[in-house]
Amino acid sequence: MMIFRNDYNPSFNPSPEQMQKSIKQWQDWIGGIAAQGKFVETNRLGFEGKTLKPNNVVTDGPYAEVKEIVGGYIIVKANNMDEAIELAQGCPILAIGGHVEVRNVMPTN
Repeated sequence: MMIFRNDYNPSFNPSPEQMQKSIKQWQDWIGGIAAQGKFVETNRLGFEGKTLKPNNVVTDGPYAEVKEIVGGYIIVKANNMDEAIELAQGCPILAIGGHVEVRNVMPTN
């Protein structure tokens, strides 16, 4: 799983043209992974959320204590961590100062 992280910037307000360019970059990058037969699934995460903490404490926002947000994720097929890192190269979030966290997904059964 690749988790996309970036600094939270409430004043970021891209133009429609900038949004279209960004969407195309993401589509091209994910399309390249899919063309290799490595794509499993992805979703973009919204900005609204709450965090449940011990003792039933609920805080607003997924970024209440940090200045970084998780914007989305992609699940890919990779033989090992090095291959997953190689697939992460070229992720559009890297070009805007964000980063990609690569994690293994453990089966639940």
